[in-house]
Amino acid sequence: MERRPYYRRMERRPYYRRMERRPYCRRMEGLPITRAFGPHAWATLPPTQECAGSLPLPLATRPSWRWPVRGMLRMVLALGGLALASCSHGYQGYMTRGYSVRGQTYHPMSVGHALTFQETGTCSWYNESAFCGLWPGTTSLGEKVMPWDLIAAHKTLPLPCLAKVTNLKTGQSVKVRINDRGPFIAGRCLDLSPRAAKKIGFYDQGLTTVRLEVLSVGDGAYTRSKHREGFF
Repeated sequence: MERRPYYRRMERRPYYRRMERRPYCRRMEGLPITRAFGPHAWATLPPTQECAGSLPLPLATRPSWRWPVRGMLRMVLALGGLALASCSHGYQGYMTRGYSVRGQTYHPMSVGHALTFQETGTCSWYNESAFCGLWPGTTSLGEKVMPWDLIAAHKTLPLPCLAKVTNLKTGQSVKVRINDRGPFIAGRCLDLSPRAAKKIGFYDQGLTTVRLEVLSVGDGAYTRSKHREGFF
């Protein structure tokens, strides 16, 4: 049937339904908080003796979705800080202190000796990462590396240092950052990462003869030009 106007529909309503609405805090008296404030609350709103206003009572026990997100963010930031700290400090003492592997002791050379160091020998490649290159590996300096990083491993050069590696069979060369120890196999002088091995063209062969020339030590802190000028 035809709907009557609102003012006509209110004519037959009882007076108590047309009276002025009570304040918000009085309307919520005795109701479960799940009904008053949504399904995420579990307490019951206590009745009030007097109403101090129309605002709802503060709910200290009301749960929030923000706290687990904030907790996870704090955890991620803390773990990231620890990872950066470990990468920045790395393994201490390789500049002067010797180390032992398989019963043999190796003594890293000095910075001055390393800057004039050249070597020719057999080179291989290795993959420090795990799970087919999906999980980063850890070098002797404590740095995280992946197969596409241009890095290398040497037994006695100071870490880290920048070197130029030339494949004597193909003439191709690549600059690598030496930040690991090895190879600990007789007759081999250098280990390259998979990407570095592909750049000088011996990835499929596995072994080749290379010439190694050190360009700088300590991520550029010590260079050949400074050494010739007598800075250290």
